[in-house]
Amino acid sequence: MPQKISIYASIMLVAAVLGLMLALQFRTVNRASNGISIDRARELTAELKQIKEEEENLSKEISDLTFKINQIDQGQAEAVSALESELNKTRMSAGLVRVSGPGVELVLDKPDMDDDQAPPELMMIIGDEDLLNAVNELWGAGAEAISINGERIVATTEIRLAGSFININLNRVFPPYQILAIGNPQELMGTLEMPEGLKEHWRDIGIKVSLEKYDDLTLPAYGKR
Repeated sequence: MPQKISIYASIMLVAAVLGLMLALQFRTVNRASNGISIDRARELTAELKQIKEEEENLSKEISDLTFKINQIDQGQAEAVSALESELNKTRMSAGLVRVSGPGVELVLDKPDMDDDQAPPELMMIIGDEDLLNAVNELWGAGAEAISINGERIVATTEIRLAGSFININLNRVFPPYQILAIGNPQELMGTLEMPEGLKEHWRDIGIKVSLEKYDDLTLPAYGKR
């Protein structure tokens, strides 16, 4: 009898497991036949919409960053160009580079006379102050660069009388004194040719003066005449 009960119990257990398996299979088949549920479809649609919105936002952000990068690159190029321009101006002002451009040639010379016959005062008729005055007038008229007998005139240049000679940049120079100036030729000539100006003064005291303008002059760098 107990054995019989055990057999019935086993049969009931198997039947219960079989029923559960059939129920699970039925639910699986039913879900597969119906496809994705409406709620899941809604969730997926919402996720897809959110992904598209995020994609659009990222695309806008990428465009903004690209625009900013281009602006930075353009700004850097302009900054570099401005620095190079200032550097070139500084080099030119310091006389570190040879410079070319329109300008004037001013030549001061002693009167025509044999040196052994000329009185000493005529031999030194052109003094260091005449050269200094010429340089200052030309700077005042907007000269960008000046040289005298190949000596580039810079901020530290000294033009001074040393005995019976004139030294420029510690180098002795002799007449005729050729003064070259880069700048606007009309303005440079105008300041020297003013009534009662330097050109008139030099001629009044007997100095030979010539003044010409040129479309292209070249001045040496400092210390490289």
